[in-house]
Amino acid sequence: MSAMSDGTTIFAPASGFGRAAVAVIRISGPASPFLLGAMAGRLPPPRRLSLRTLRDPASGDVLDSALIVWMPGPATFTGEDMAELHLHGGLAVRSAVMAVLAAQAGCRLAEPGAFSRRAVENGRMDLTAAEGAADLIDAETDSQRRQALRQLDGVLGRKVADWRDRLIDLLAGAEAALDFSDEGDVDEAALDAALHVKARAIRDEIDVTLADARRGERLREGFVVVLSGPPNAGKSTLLNALSRRDAAIVSAIPGTTRDLIEIRCDLGGLPVIIVDTAGLRDTADPVESEGIRRTRKRMEQADLVLALRAGDYSTDEALPLPDRCILVSTKADLGSDGGGDIAVSALTGQGIERLLDFIEARAEAALGGGDALVTRERHRDGLTRCRDHLDRVLSGPALPELLAEDLRLAVRALGEVTGRVGVEDMLDRLFSGFCIGK
Repeated sequence: MSAMSDGTTIFAPASGFGRAAVAVIRISGPASPFLLGAMAGRLPPPRRLSLRTLRDPASGDVLDSALIVWMPGPATFTGEDMAELHLHGGLAVRSAVMAVLAAQAGCRLAEPGAFSRRAVENGRMDLTAAEGAADLIDAETDSQRRQALRQLDGVLGRKVADWRDRLIDLLAGAEAALDFSDEGDVDEAALDAALHVKARAIRDEIDVTLADARRGERLREGFVVVLSGPPNAGKSTLLNALSRRDAAIVSAIPGTTRDLIEIRCDLGGLPVIIVDTAGLRDTADPVESEGIRRTRKRMEQADLVLALRAGDYSTDEALPLPDRCILVSTKADLGSDGGGDIAVSALTGQGIERLLDFIEARAEAALGGGDALVTRERHRDGLTRCRDHLDRVLSGPALPELLAEDLRLAVRALGEVTGRVGVEDMLDRLFSGFCIGK
């Protein structure tokens, strides 16, 4: 039994801290009905909000007049008996109620993620859905919200479960053929042919899922746009214009920006991170040199680099990342477009909307609209390992024992994605699907 589900009852605030109209405290575990009954005098009807006076069971002191709800398991978020206290939102009320809960035997403050972990351990959701819940809380844009809701709804979990079920069928057949290969009625050639056809179909489906240019992970993290160029090219001024606030210090003194300055924007529902950087030039200043080193590293990692110049590009050094770099001529109000792809003026606003539209189009092409299945590196790693094992199965003749082991490892890799790794499913399928007791 894990430390997270060791038979104790946990509690924690389910709403934000600070002054508010309502504060919600969530309780989960076997002692939930007893705690609720002791504080409220009696249990309310299940799954109905009821107004009760909450008291300290030890002293009888009134804690609050609150709405409470009692939810018997297993049809709850965690799969356990649960309760919620909807208190008045003052700090003193919340602190007093939590102190009373902490004083009860077998009851403790929940650690971060404890409720979701119990939900996973009790089969109420898989790991991908739990990650979707976390992403939904952190979502800053509409596309991130849609992607998180899809994960919470189990779109990846159901797909992985389907692949895993089909692989378990193949593994059960391979194990049966291996165990009963001396039986005269076992057609090994037919079994191998059917296995390869089905394994290839699963492998191809996983390949299609992985060939998504990492849209899901990039949507979670944001589309990174780096502003680069020599000193006084207008990078900080453009950053302020794009963010519509004074996010960076603007000065005519070269080398003012020495560290990376990031702002997060919502462009058409997509998360975009715009990064102001140190001006690129030769310098003996060690601090400025470090800023330039960080600038070049950030440019290498960026999804899009805006190479800013206030003059003629013909005298500039070769620009890196040609597939992810566009030339932006700044200070267009001075009458020169500099030969760039887009001319802008942060002073007059000329070209700013066009530049934002261009960035939004690039971000949409790279991130999609939140429809990716794979949203974390962990998912990608598990699916990649599963595909690699299936590639070995399909690579040619192999000992039956090795083929079965690759199938077993492929099943395990998928189980790690959803958090359900074990042999019971395979054993159940093996004994129910084949007449091996003849």
